[in-house]
Amino acid sequence: MAQIKITLVKGLAGTLPVQRKTIKALGLGKISSSVIREKDPVSLGMVRTVSHLVKVEEVQ
Repeated sequence: MAQIKITLVKGLAGTLPVQRKTIKALGLGKISSSVIREKDPVSLGMVRTVSHLVKVEEVQ
């Protein structure tokens, strides 16, 4: 299955508690931190919730 690289590009100040929990569940902490996850419906739904805070790239 394909993988995606998720990078936190904005800080969490002023975000909703649900968005903060989603960022933590994705495994992100500080700005510029990145994780590689499988491209499945769960991960894509989490990314959609915080799409304004992250950058997503396909990984080969």
